[in-house]
Amino acid sequence: MILKSIVFLTLAIVLAGNGQLSSDLKRVESAVGETQPKLEQVFADSTYQLTGVAITGGNRLFINYPYWLDTHSHSVVEVKNGRPTPYPNAEWNSFKKGQDGQNKFVCVQAVVADDKGFLWVVDAAGIGLGKVYQNSNKVVKINLATNLVERIYRFPATVAGEDVYLNDIQVDNQSGYAYVTNSNTGGIVVLNLNSGESRMVLAHSTSVKSDPVYHFSPLGTELKKGDGSALKVNSDGIALTPDHSYLYYKPLTDNRLYRIKTALLRQFKTSNDVLNKNVEDLGRVAATDGMIFDKQGNLYMGDLEKNSILKITADLKVQTIVRDNDKLLWPDSYSISEDGYLYITSSQIHLMPWFHSGVDKLKRPFGVYRIKI
Repeated sequence: MILKSIVFLTLAIVLAGNGQLSSDLKRVESAVGETQPKLEQVFADSTYQLTGVAITGGNRLFINYPYWLDTHSHSVVEVKNGRPTPYPNAEWNSFKKGQDGQNKFVCVQAVVADDKGFLWVVDAAGIGLGKVYQNSNKVVKINLATNLVERIYRFPATVAGEDVYLNDIQVDNQSGYAYVTNSNTGGIVVLNLNSGESRMVLAHSTSVKSDPVYHFSPLGTELKKGDGSALKVNSDGIALTPDHSYLYYKPLTDNRLYRIKTALLRQFKTSNDVLNKNVEDLGRVAATDGMIFDKQGNLYMGDLEKNSILKITADLKVQTIVRDNDKLLWPDSYSISEDGYLYITSSQIHLMPWFHSGVDKLKRPFGVYRIKI
C-alpha cells in the first residue's frame, strides 16, 4: 500500500536528544514515506487468539494466549520451526477451571524478554476479563538459559486484588524495579524485584483513567459492550525510555499519553498526591494498546482506529510508518529484535463476540508480524 497523506498531529510532546519526550506543545508535520516497510508474517494461529510477543537476544520467539474465550489451550509458547511449544513446560500450561492456579498460568496477558536473559510473564488470572481467579494473579520470571521458573512474584489484595487486571510490564534490571499496568480499575503496580515488595500507585489519577468523552471507534463507530455501554479500558500501554528515567503510559480507549519519572515511583514513601502532581500530560497521540521505545529513543505505538503503526522520531516527527486494514487488526503488543525488527501482534479484540451481540467476527488466522525499523 502506498501512503500519500501528510500526518498532522498536535502533540504536547517534543523528542529531546536523550531519547526522552519533553512536554513542550508543538505541532508536528511529517510526510509519510511513499513506500512503507514490508509487513512480514512470522507466525500465524488459526485457532487461538493471542496478545503478547517477545523476541529474545538469540531470536527466540515467545507468544502468549489469554484465557478470554472458551477456545483456549496453552498460555505461553515458544515458536519452534513455526510451531508453538508450551513454555516453560506443559505443566505450567495445563490449567483448567477448578484447579489451583498458583503455580500454573491462568490468564496470561503479556510476555516480555529483558536484557539479562529472562522472560517475564504477566498472569492477570482474570478469565474472560473477569475477577482474579482464586488470588492467582502473578508475575513469573523464567530463566531463558535453563528454561526454568526462577521466581514468582505475588501481590497482596491491597495491591492487586480481585478487581485488578494486570496488563503490561516494563522491567528495569538496572534499578531493580518493574512496572505493571492495571487496565481494569486503573493504576500502576511498582514492584521491587529484589524484595518482592509492591505498591499500587496513581489509582485515582485521571492519567490512568480512560477519558469518558472520548469515543473509541476502531470500526468507525464507538465500540460498545454487550450491555450497550461504551468500552472503556484504563491504563494499559507502558514503555520505559532508553535511560529508564521516565515511564510512559496511557489508557487504551483514548488518545492521551502521559509520563512520570521512575525515580519518584521507586520511592515507596512518596504519597500518591505527590506522584499525581508530577504526572506529565503529553497531549493527544492515538488510541493505542502497547508501545515500546527502541535504543535510539524512537517511540512506537499502534493506532487502533486506523490499523496502523506510529513512530515518534528523535527529530520531532510523528509518522505513520505502516498501515494495513487486513493484517493490523488491533495491533496489540511489541518487541524489538537485536537485528532491528519490530515484532507486532494482531489480537483483533474489536472483532470478538463480546462487542457484536455474541457473533464471532474474528478473522483467522491470528498473526504475528514484523517490520524493519
